[in-house]
Amino acid sequence: MKILKFGGTSVGSPERMKKLLGIILPQGNQQDKQIVVLSAVSGTTNSLVEIGQAYLNDDNRKAKELTKSLHEKYEVFIAELFSSDEGYAKGKELIDYHFAVITSLANDLFTPIEEKIILAQGELLSTTLYHLYLTETGVSSVLLPALDFMKIDENNEPVVEYIGEHLQAILNNYPEKNLFITQGYICRNSFGEIDNLRRGGSDYTASLIGAAIRAEEVQIWTDIDGMHNNDPRIVNGTKPVAQLSFDEAAELAYFGAKILHPQSVFPAQKYKIPVRLLNTMDPSARGTLIANDSEKGKIKSIAAKDGITAIKIQSTRMLLAYGFLRKVFEIFERYKTPIDMITTSEVAVSVTIDDTRNLDDIIKELTDFGSVEIDHDQTIICVVGDFRAEKKGFVAPVLDAVRNIPIRMISYGGSNYNISLLLHTSDKAEALQSLHKGLFESSPVLT
Repeated sequence: MKILKFGGTSVGSPERMKKLLGIILPQGNQQDKQIVVLSAVSGTTNSLVEIGQAYLNDDNRKAKELTKSLHEKYEVFIAELFSSDEGYAKGKELIDYHFAVITSLANDLFTPIEEKIILAQGELLSTTLYHLYLTETGVSSVLLPALDFMKIDENNEPVVEYIGEHLQAILNNYPEKNLFITQGYICRNSFGEIDNLRRGGSDYTASLIGAAIRAEEVQIWTDIDGMHNNDPRIVNGTKPVAQLSFDEAAELAYFGAKILHPQSVFPAQKYKIPVRLLNTMDPSARGTLIANDSEKGKIKSIAAKDGITAIKIQSTRMLLAYGFLRKVFEIFERYKTPIDMITTSEVAVSVTIDDTRNLDDIIKELTDFGSVEIDHDQTIICVVGDFRAEKKGFVAPVLDAVRNIPIRMISYGGSNYNISLLLHTSDKAEALQSLHKGLFESSPVLT
């Protein structure tokens, strides 16, 4: 069994949705079963977020207008997707039903529970529309409702054993079928309510399904040909990385590589399920293979994460004091604020965060330990590769490449796979370009 996930841009128009057959059918022979995981049509989730926010603000008029506008877009969509009167009628019945669900929520007390029901409509629409399209074209498929097997616990963590048990039970009902369609992103929580895996969660769904049923491979199909060795929006001449280890891919995903959801690596890594990143616009492109093994002695890629705030706590009370860092970290834990980077000296500690919702309260508590300095508009640049201690000479070219750029923090040694640099966001483009030149153009031995 292979798991193929297609993102919002891959199903973003009727034309693109139809072209998926060219990818799915060549692999869908009698021996090769597939589960296709689909995101919502591009732009849909953003519109549903707006509708939900309007309801939460008691602005039913705005919610109605937004719903009508999105409904009209889907009417155009199905008119282009289906070629037969019967297919169009089924598509029309489907979208009318789902938009009636959204509209009906105006009559209820609107809570975050109803908001998640609204957000689920995007994936329910895209998957059922695609299933209906396959039926119209004579391709046999089974629609698997993700709400029947995708589950998270009270800590919002997926229950892999539950997913595997319930999904396998459904698959066993269709022994002769090879092609299955299901929704990414959506699930049920521990109360049985409709919930989701947060934004970007379709990647996570695919990886969880692959892990739960011990799939042969998980394929993440997007609109670029794999993970690049730098940000192609900023740096010219970037290239896809042929192979990454799970650890390298996780570092890149967390620190800004948009092609992959950060959490999606871990389920596949735990059960050693290979993940391929492939391009729906160029299916013949090699893409990137993420697997357990790593190419030794190479620097692979560079990623950048914006929106970072640096916090420096300076206190002579740190000197030789045990328990100091624990007390500092407990403050961030109380406010559920993750820390990205940390550096320490004898009298100071600096950390970075990307969630500033509770920053004022955090600073207030930190001032009990000493003086606190805040730097906003920071960026973490992460250089990923084989940085194990026995390797020599890899750190020097990284630092040499940014010798003319002010660096706020450096983190090295916490992982065998990255060096992280913190700098002002205004220096980001220059830093990425300098690192690319220094690591991938001037020093080919490193790549």
